[in-house]
Amino acid sequence: MKASRLVSILLMLQTRERMTAQQIADALEVSVRTVYRDVDALSSSGVPIYAEPGHGGGFRLLEGFRTRLNGFTAGEAEALFLTGLPGAAADLGLDGPVTAARLKLLTALPAELRDRPERLADHFHLDPAGWYQDQEPAPHLQGLAAAVWGARRVRIRYLRWAEPRRVDRTLEPLGLVLKGGHWYLVARQAPGGQAAEGQAAGGQGAEGKGAPGKAAQREARTFRVSRIAGLHTFEETFERPAGFDLAAHWRAHLDGFERRRLRASAVVRLAPGLLERLAELLEPAAARAARETATAPDAAGRTTVTLPVETWERAVPDLLRLGAGAEVLEPEALRERIAAEAAALADLYAGAGGRAGVQAGGAAPGRPVREPSGHAR
Repeated sequence: MKASRLVSILLMLQTRERMTAQQIADALEVSVRTVYRDVDALSSSGVPIYAEPGHGGGFRLLEGFRTRLNGFTAGEAEALFLTGLPGAAADLGLDGPVTAARLKLLTALPAELRDRPERLADHFHLDPAGWYQDQEPAPHLQGLAAAVWGARRVRIRYLRWAEPRRVDRTLEPLGLVLKGGHWYLVARQAPGGQAAEGQAAGGQGAEGKGAPGKAAQREARTFRVSRIAGLHTFEETFERPAGFDLAAHWRAHLDGFERRRLRASAVVRLAPGLLERLAELLEPAAARAARETATAPDAAGRTTVTLPVETWERAVPDLLRLGAGAEVLEPEALRERIAAEAAALADLYAGAGGRAGVQAGGAAPGRPVREPSGHAR
């Protein structure tokens, strides 16, 4: 809107003192011709704005002029907590309010402090996404965000991991969480919102799995937003649970998810020095358990640890990553699976001859998956 653009020009000039037409155009994503028209409109309305020609010139305000147009709108106030997360703000459709809020904050600062936010941005950068991940499309994220803000019930079509199959759920959305570059919806079942086909309500873990009993159907559950294939928002609102703390709920959810997932365990004997490297080679829960259960080193410097695992199938590649420096002692079934996989690998590479860089009996533990090359360790 033109009015909003005029205010933005006014605030930018007050914050930066002098800007060229091209700089203003780039900041507002408009043409230079549009900037000239807007400046003429501001001047015609009595704003003391004038142009300085030549090198180093540009538009500026009369010295001492201060606008009082620095009050926050409701949307900008709500967006303040995302000013350091431009990617998340854009995902939620709040990139415009975030930019406007940041500009108003800069305007409100004393002149001697206005360069500090930009200096901070030049020295620190927050990138919440994980390595080796493509951004997941989440076409219904902004609609869900609006429903969360407005406390409106929604009906979603959710693609579960199980089978897989699509299920419909009527939910009361309580919040959105961004973790590792992925968005998650925290919601509870709406009264009478169980799917007509009688399929389980989503939410055990982060994948909408599990069939809760009636007593648990109103508990907050977690859904991965990228797996929501359809969304309908009702005009009907709901009352948010008194005292519901999204951050506390999420911490409890993560703890419970880890306990439910890692239900089995394996006893593993580690070569000297391998225990200290498990933080690079295994997931945090397994590395932490290894430190807590490690025995004193034996005469050969080896330690024995108990590692939590999800299933034998998932444990085999994880433990093989440790190389010949790790020997599974228990359970026997897992030991046999790893032996069979190792034998298959030996057969596969039997013709490699001297190309193998590891000598029998002296194999080094597996290398961890590292960040892209060029990163210091």
